[in-house]
Amino acid sequence: MKALSVRARQSAEASRLNAVFTALADPTRRAIIERLSHGAARVTEVAEPFKMSLNAVSKHIKVLEDTGLLHRRVVGRDHFLSIDAHPLDEIERWIATTRAFWNLRLDAMENLLLEQGMIDGNADAK
Repeated sequence: MKALSVRARQSAEASRLNAVFTALADPTRRAIIERLSHGAARVTEVAEPFKMSLNAVSKHIKVLEDTGLLHRRVVGRDHFLSIDAHPLDEIERWIATTRAFWNLRLDAMENLLLEQGMIDGNADAK
């Protein structure tokens, strides 16, 4: 039972990461995130620099909202967008974990190659 819940949690985490990476793969969505990194803005202000319809920009915004990267606050008829960094924190943790794993693996490979005399131990001195 517990293994299933761990597997389910890992699957859900992988799905969230995939959604965030997919959302950030698009240059328009990255530009929206960049714009909002300077502070909250109305949807129309965010859409202004793009050479596409407000409806098209709204679709990009919806993708970012669905991943949790954006938060929308409605005040009367105005919709204000702001960044929610939590999904980026999850990506940062994933990158750190992945980097640590590969650093350990590459260090082990280097040690093996050193032991077998296949590389010079002074390679770092270059």
